[in-house]
Amino acid sequence: MSTTSVAPLSIEDAELLVATARRAAEAAGVTVSVTVLDAGGHLLAFRRDDRAVLISGETSTRKAYTALQLNAPTAELVDAVQPGALFHTLPTALDRPLLFIAGGVPVHRDGRLVGAIGVGGGAPEQDHGFAMEAARTLV
Repeated sequence: MSTTSVAPLSIEDAELLVATARRAAEAAGVTVSVTVLDAGGHLLAFRRDDRAVLISGETSTRKAYTALQLNAPTAELVDAVQPGALFHTLPTALDRPLLFIAGGVPVHRDGRLVGAIGVGGGAPEQDHGFAMEAARTLV
């Protein structure tokens, strides 16, 4: 019997994700908070800039959690959570509130989910771009 192992998301990986997202945001002149979770939803790395809106730290964490739980970029989920849509009641079914705004991206390695990154503080499409750019560093 063979088993397939996938290297988990390490602290070094998480720090690379945070640094990449931060550099992309700074290049665009945007101040953001960044959160990285491992596959179990545990916080591996976090960065909140004091110039960012205070709630951006909570927002980045909830975006990462949403992307992790649903294994999808949060930007792709917006239509699914409108009243009457597929996920409309999902936030009350889980133990944490979800946030369906662009900026949360699952992180995969060898085709398996190993964690997620959340970026908050910029416009939704900017946050999504920063998170995607960071996630691509581990592919």
